[in-house]
Amino acid sequence: MTGSEGRGDVRGTRVGLADVRRLEDVVAELRALDYRYGGGACRAAVEARLPAAAALLDGVAKTVVLARLCTAVADLCNLAGWTNFDQDRPAAALEAFARALELAVEAGNDDLQANIRYRIGRLHLHYGAVDAALGEFARGREAALQAHSKLAQAILSASQAWAHAKKADVTEALTHLRRARQEFAEAEGRETSPWAAFFGPADMAAMVGTVHGELAQVVDVRHGRDGIPALTEAIAGYQGGMTRSRSLTLIWLATVHALDGDLDVAIAVGEEAIELAGALRSPRTRQRLHSLSAAARRFSGNADAQEIVDRVDDLGHSGR
Repeated sequence: MTGSEGRGDVRGTRVGLADVRRLEDVVAELRALDYRYGGGACRAAVEARLPAAAALLDGVAKTVVLARLCTAVADLCNLAGWTNFDQDRPAAALEAFARALELAVEAGNDDLQANIRYRIGRLHLHYGAVDAALGEFARGREAALQAHSKLAQAILSASQAWAHAKKADVTEALTHLRRARQEFAEAEGRETSPWAAFFGPADMAAMVGTVHGELAQVVDVRHGRDGIPALTEAIAGYQGGMTRSRSLTLIWLATVHALDGDLDVAIAVGEEAIELAGALRSPRTRQRLHSLSAAARRFSGNADAQEIVDRVDDLGHSGR
């Protein structure tokens, strides 16, 4: 029986707003675990919830409940995609994201569609498929405009800036970054959806630093110096629950300093980044340490640089 067939049958279990709220609370709790400990801490729990959550769709009689339930189940699938991505399972992630998109479209939720497109784009960006990422970010931005969500627009614009930076396009990267900062400023005080609530001032600052850090890697190390204040601001702004974001931003800050030859600072910052990455159940975060190692390898024969390389290698070999 398909979901659309089952939803017309009100003889079975009735699903109401209380059921939807419980599911929304579960998604919020699992998302918090993902931020703090990495996708490995909750991926299995997220996936275990999917069948029962999807089954709820067959018990809905009221249209208003159905739209909200579709959104909640879509967001659970969205989280399944993200935790699989964090666990270096791209095929499973894309499958979950595709289902999330189907449900978000059915719910008529443009804001959630924008977020899912953002996350698919981030996956492509991580694995080097920059043009595919730009395509997803563009479609996500269209959905964000439809939703009139300035925060979603800011997230997508910042992501476009990062992708253009990876392509060594300084002008496009900085143009999109300026737009992101403006949109983020315009989003202040507006209601935030749960799937986008992570993107606060610290994350905006982190994206500014990330774009400059990327340009430092592929264009000129001087771009990295422009990103240091933003990266430092982001690290100071992350609360205790955002462990993975803090680790990823520390990696960027250490990388920028390493690229610029400030190896003593790179070691000090990198030490915390590596420690956090080792504690997280997030292969994606450990993979991002490769950029720090690559920056240090530019200084062959330097003992400080070699220490960074050795620390990253040791973490990779530990299998944690």
